[in-house]
Amino acid sequence: MSNTQSFHPTGVHHPVGIGLKSQHYQEALNADHPLAFFEVHAENYMMQGGNHLRFLEAIGEKFPLSVHGVGMSLGSEEGLSSTHLKKFKSIVDRFQPWLISEHLAWSVNDGTYLNDLLPLPLNETTLSVVVDNVKHMQDTIGRRILIENPSTYVSFKASDIPEPDYLNQLAQKAGCGILLDVNNIYVSAKNHGYDAQTYVNSIEGSQVGEIHLAGHTVKNIDGNELRLDDHGSAVIDDVWGLFEYTVRRFGERPTLIEWDTNVPDFNVLVNEAHKAQSLMRHALQTDGVNHGAA
Repeated sequence: MSNTQSFHPTGVHHPVGIGLKSQHYQEALNADHPLAFFEVHAENYMMQGGNHLRFLEAIGEKFPLSVHGVGMSLGSEEGLSSTHLKKFKSIVDRFQPWLISEHLAWSVNDGTYLNDLLPLPLNETTLSVVVDNVKHMQDTIGRRILIENPSTYVSFKASDIPEPDYLNQLAQKAGCGILLDVNNIYVSAKNHGYDAQTYVNSIEGSQVGEIHLAGHTVKNIDGNELRLDDHGSAVIDDVWGLFEYTVRRFGERPTLIEWDTNVPDFNVLVNEAHKAQSLMRHALQTDGVNHGAA
């Protein structure tokens, strides 16, 4: 299994990228901004031909790409879909992405795809399933992948492993890495009443290969505040603060601005990326610890 991951794509320091949207293809091709990479959702490119693939090939010649899966269903007891896995591998082989990632979630039941990333109870039983599925995916595509922590709204009585420990064990047993979504940590911490910095402190930093940032929305349901990870707005100040804390703790990591609904103009995303670069630079300057390229 090959691991071509590097924390500094094409020599870029403070590497921050944005999600690539079809309405921004031409602007991405013409971009002269210091963007480190573009991320695409694998499932949007699982066709045989067409403009989407042609644009992605052209953009991939100018920028490193990150392929982010949303449909592998790594938590499914029934195992991985061979058809989906074959299509995913074809994207990896064709575009040779710099980073590859998927979610700690399940979305398939008895062969039927559900249009959501559903949470898992965190225990030894599900950990064994996810470890086997991650190993299968990595062995098939020939690459190490990163697993993203979820945003959660309910807790399971069957859960007996804290989420950071679960991710650490998964990385150690499956040989994968961790994609640390700082917004998801913040959302889940607020929903469940725990401390977000304590969560970050519990993560094995050497396994963190990427950071995600996004916006979320706040709903009032029967007098209770619930935060929903909808990727439909700018990153809020508290999440920016948690991002700086994470960088000070773990050092520089590739960072992505996610904005998947209510998608704004291209320059809005670029400005969010510039802000992330600036905050990463500031966090590293104020941190006396030398993290190295863990």
